[in-house]
Amino acid sequence: MTDEGDKVGDEPTSYGLRPPQQNAGGIAQGPAATQFVGDPSVGRLIGGRYRLAARLGVGGMGTVWRAHDEVVDRDVAVKEPRLPADLDERTRQTAYERMQREARAAARIDHPSVVTVHDVVMEDGRPWIVMELVRGRSLGDQLTEGTLDPREVARIGVAVLGALTAAHEAGILHRDVKPDNVLLGRHDRVVLTDFGIAQIEGEQGLTETGAFVGSPEYIAPERVLGQRPGPESDLWSLGVVMYAAVEGMSPYRRQTAPATLQAVLSAEPAALARGSGALGTVVMQLLRKDPAARPAPDEVRRQLEAVARPAPAPTMIAPVGGGAGGGLGGKLAAALPKGRGGRLAVLGGAIAVVAALVLTLANPFGGGDGAPEGWKTYDETEQLKASLAVPEDYKRSVDEGTVTYTDPGGTPSLWLTRSSGNEDSALAEANQTLDCDKGENLECTELSSDVDGSVEEFEYRGKDAAVMVTTWTRDEGYETETEMRSREFFYVNDDNIGWHLTVEMPAAGEGKRDGDRVFEEVVDSLDIQDL
Repeated sequence: MTDEGDKVGDEPTSYGLRPPQQNAGGIAQGPAATQFVGDPSVGRLIGGRYRLAARLGVGGMGTVWRAHDEVVDRDVAVKEPRLPADLDERTRQTAYERMQREARAAARIDHPSVVTVHDVVMEDGRPWIVMELVRGRSLGDQLTEGTLDPREVARIGVAVLGALTAAHEAGILHRDVKPDNVLLGRHDRVVLTDFGIAQIEGEQGLTETGAFVGSPEYIAPERVLGQRPGPESDLWSLGVVMYAAVEGMSPYRRQTAPATLQAVLSAEPAALARGSGALGTVVMQLLRKDPAARPAPDEVRRQLEAVARPAPAPTMIAPVGGGAGGGLGGKLAAALPKGRGGRLAVLGGAIAVVAALVLTLANPFGGGDGAPEGWKTYDETEQLKASLAVPEDYKRSVDEGTVTYTDPGGTPSLWLTRSSGNEDSALAEANQTLDCDKGENLECTELSSDVDGSVEEFEYRGKDAAVMVTTWTRDEGYETETEMRSREFFYVNDDNIGWHLTVEMPAAGEGKRDGDRVFEEVVDSLDIQDL
């Protein structure tokens, strides 16, 4: 579980509703765990092999310890049942059974994002659960320091969704998905823990009739109403977790538990302010009151993976013939929108085959399997040795080797270029293009005097690629200045043939959200034949 050392909040119980509180997870972080001076349990040997070293946190149903397994010489997390002294025997046994259920539930799930249970030891008539020690911290702890970037939230969401899908396939509902039960470990690992109130198909429930278990602000409305929950209920909770990770808190949190539950039933959360676009769309879909209206796990995964994909990068290239640096030769000026025509790139030596895709109104000859709903796949083998999907209402045209797809509103715009003679890597090509845009390369014309941008490495189908993002002010040839943004994709194969995809869009607002979505979907659909 965790070596964070922070206080572990109350775990969910069926003893009564309480306002939302932080819960202990099973995550371990770098800082030393809390040491309780004079704690007689420190040094105690459990099951003849697990020596308690430090208390990691205390929750409503137990204490989590960092311990050392003296048999195999490794650190582990041990969950000790620790219940209020005034509980009657029946309630106490129910709690112990719930802890054993947690161990059984987690042990049945084979997934890297589910905490591994090593052992269950009966000590003094109580079940001590021995788990892997996940070094890191909980998402709940992370959110006390600030919200997360939408891409990181999507990455975490993909991992938790994978854990939930594996649990559901094993006939297990988690029923308490919340930030404190999501652990952020080392090497970008994400772990779902605390199956203490999990419902296992075929086993008798451990709560009394009418009893309520779970954390109110993350509970699906059908559970509040006492209806039989399903996998969709866990997906609702995942949606609330992602909402909280982006915005800082659950949209249903209120001052009291009853008010929180009422909000779950009747309140419509405001759209995400920071995580607009594709992430905001999938989160709001998961928060639909009707379980049947929520998207299927495969669709949720597809949308989250698109958002989580490494940072994209745009850049429009207009190579200078004969310039040093060789690569994407040929001019794009005639194909580029006003304000972009002066941007020249120094990237390669041969003639560039450019596909300027200015997204707008669709045209026949497209359509293919695997494209998102409302999109068509276009085979550009003849000119680009690639295929790609664009919205089906976009219009395609060809002019002097340039393939264009244009959106009725004019933006976003997209260009795809194929060129030979690219002696540099995709990352180097992207950096050269950024230098060109910023006027830092004398061989080409700067895009604008206020260009700002960044380049990052990107993995495309197991190959090294690069993405670039730039922002600038469009003014030349326009009545008013407009803040613009580009995201661009670069790939160069072993034969020095390069592909360069650019999506140009407004720098803010709905236009930016649409442009980001188009870029992510097009890159996802892009099928280069000569990888």
